[in-house]
Amino acid sequence: MFQEKTPLLDAISTFIATDPAYFRIPGHRLDKGISSRWTEKVGTDIFSYDVTETPLTDDLHSPDGAIAEAQELLRQLYGADKSYFLINGSTCGNEAMILGAALDGEKIMIARNAHKSAMMGLILSGASPVYVMPELIPEWSIQGEITACEVQKCFAKNPDCKALFLVSPSYYGICSDLKEIADVCHRHGALLLVDEAHGGHLYFHSQLPQGALACGADVCVQSMHKVAGALTQSSVLHIKSHGIREDALERIVENLHLVQSTSPNYLLMTSLDCARYELALNGEKMMKKALSLAESARRKIQGIYGFRCMNDICKKMTSMSEIYHLDMTRLVISASELGLSGFLLDKILFQNYGVNMELSDYENVLAVVTYANEEEDMDRLIKACEDISKTCREDSYKRSPPAKVHIPAFPKLPPQILTPRKAYFSRKKEVPWQDGAGKISGQMIAPYPPGIPVIYPGEQISPEVWAYIERFRKDGRHMHGTDRNGTLNTIKIIE
Repeated sequence: MFQEKTPLLDAISTFIATDPAYFRIPGHRLDKGISSRWTEKVGTDIFSYDVTETPLTDDLHSPDGAIAEAQELLRQLYGADKSYFLINGSTCGNEAMILGAALDGEKIMIARNAHKSAMMGLILSGASPVYVMPELIPEWSIQGEITACEVQKCFAKNPDCKALFLVSPSYYGICSDLKEIADVCHRHGALLLVDEAHGGHLYFHSQLPQGALACGADVCVQSMHKVAGALTQSSVLHIKSHGIREDALERIVENLHLVQSTSPNYLLMTSLDCARYELALNGEKMMKKALSLAESARRKIQGIYGFRCMNDICKKMTSMSEIYHLDMTRLVISASELGLSGFLLDKILFQNYGVNMELSDYENVLAVVTYANEEEDMDRLIKACEDISKTCREDSYKRSPPAKVHIPAFPKLPPQILTPRKAYFSRKKEVPWQDGAGKISGQMIAPYPPGIPVIYPGEQISPEVWAYIERFRKDGRHMHGTDRNGTLNTIKIIE
């Protein structure tokens, strides 16, 4: 098949050209019924592509036309056995993977730095999680890779684990050694499931880490909207069989019908069709630009007093382990030497300079650099850092030296009393947050972004976990899993 084709885009265009008397859903009747408040700002043409299952546009839940052809082109591009469009984001793909890999009561290994969608999959499946901890990178106060050694240790204690679910690359661009991990999983007859939401672009340039499929993953999910040009909520799922647990792979595909909307959004699917087209024809060029922009900015920011950037130097041995590889399109920046936390730096960059970063933590800010950025974007970031550095240095001369940023340590894994599913469907009561330590949590709490739960439903809130969350609560940080008022004055516990 020719990657120059865009089957779904072409099919919808052909349908629009018939100028039908339209009696199908959606009710806005192509470009006619959208509020003028909106169309005055954006025009009307795009709304004609918000269609449904017509004789020309195929059906996501039983494709045999344009969608099937578009998915086949995607499969060929990524070297998968099967590829599927996801219109409920990578969240639904992660849920489908866990639902298919481990049935109620069966064990599944979960990386503890997994996105909260893994917890949703555990609640749906009833599987019993066994957690594997990522290494810590003390120089940057972030979680690093999952090592094959830790995975092997976990299998030694839990040989009946049906699969391993992990994130690679992480939000910060840190990749695990998936080749070694895949070998460990397959030796134990287990599937390797990879949340590759941040890695759909890795397959298109030699200076990027290898993608999960190329490293032996059985199933992976990619958020094509994150860096590959699709619309928000547009993701894909790939399957590449290694002869391990074929029945589970079939269930994963079946589960897509369970976790995806029965009213699939054709704008999202068309954006996937077109993003695949661009990657196929121009992927290397696109990634080369992103890498060049990021590296140039990294080099300049490194030279600014008080600033530092994560780079390949991080491959050196840390006190714990070695980062296997880093996606160099991610700019991880710290100004802690100036006494600025990542949260404060993020606030200053946006409010004072109009520079909007992807996320911040107690140490760092993160910029996701893509092919769609321009030199002007990078210059604004660099100049803002230069100005912040100058301002902080001048202030420090007038006052005492900047205070060291206090960064809370990641807590150890809390005791698991109930599985997430049992906890989710147990009776709960609300107690004051101050009384939560020692209780069994009835809810998840996750600083957001990146959306990694600190406590899962069914886990005992250890004093260490309580103190960690309390720091976020006192500092007014954004968290998912808060109470009805968006605060954490109370917490649900298992009765």
